[in-house]
Amino acid sequence: MVYIRSTIYFIVTLTITTILLPLMLASMLLPFSVRYFFAELWSRVALWNLKMICGLSHEITGQENIPTDRNAIVLCKHQSAWETVAVQIMFPMHTFLLKKELLRLPVWGWALATLEPIAIDRNDRRAALKSLTTQGVKCLNKGLWLIVFPEGTRMAPGTKGKFNSGGSFLAHKTNTPVIPVAHNAGEFWPPRSFLKYPGIITVKIGPLIESTNRKASELNAEAEAWIDNAMQEISDPAYKTSS
Repeated sequence: MVYIRSTIYFIVTLTITTILLPLMLASMLLPFSVRYFFAELWSRVALWNLKMICGLSHEITGQENIPTDRNAIVLCKHQSAWETVAVQIMFPMHTFLLKKELLRLPVWGWALATLEPIAIDRNDRRAALKSLTTQGVKCLNKGLWLIVFPEGTRMAPGTKGKFNSGGSFLAHKTNTPVIPVAHNAGEFWPPRSFLKYPGIITVKIGPLIESTNRKASELNAEAEAWIDNAMQEISDPAYKTSS
């Protein structure tokens, strides 16, 4: 049934994408909020279908940590394709820091491009940092939030990648607060996998980390430590039983 449900979900999601993508592309000359509306609609429908078809839902704690009077930079655990969809409905209007290769993907990449992401070349660290700083300042000045996956690539549950400091560096430069996010989506939608297993994904949104008068390395270390601790808690069988 997991194979069958995952296949049905893929077909339904592809159908919805072929409907909404042209609308996103057609709205390129319209305000960003219009394109964002279609992206958010797509995410909500995709998550609803995931629950109805695959039996995979989620629960979020820590939403009270999301400020309503200013934007922030979100440093999120990266385990699955799920969080790239789900963050769209968790946080205020935002864009992403991502590798430029993703924009070349058919359909999905075109949709991402309409959301004005900060696309960087990871093979050129100096150019990447310059792009992040220049485009990141513009993004934040517009009032947008920025979503960053510090590990850079999806990591299997129980593993972690290098926690890159690009997001923390931008936070330091702009005095923008950081919000860490942990989740266990990879346990149900494994990285680079077609299959989606039924269950409830746990998402924990951490407390706001102020960046004023703090070094980027300090911000990064604090966010990484919070995520690591939260991941240990989420993965604890006792926690899953109690929740």
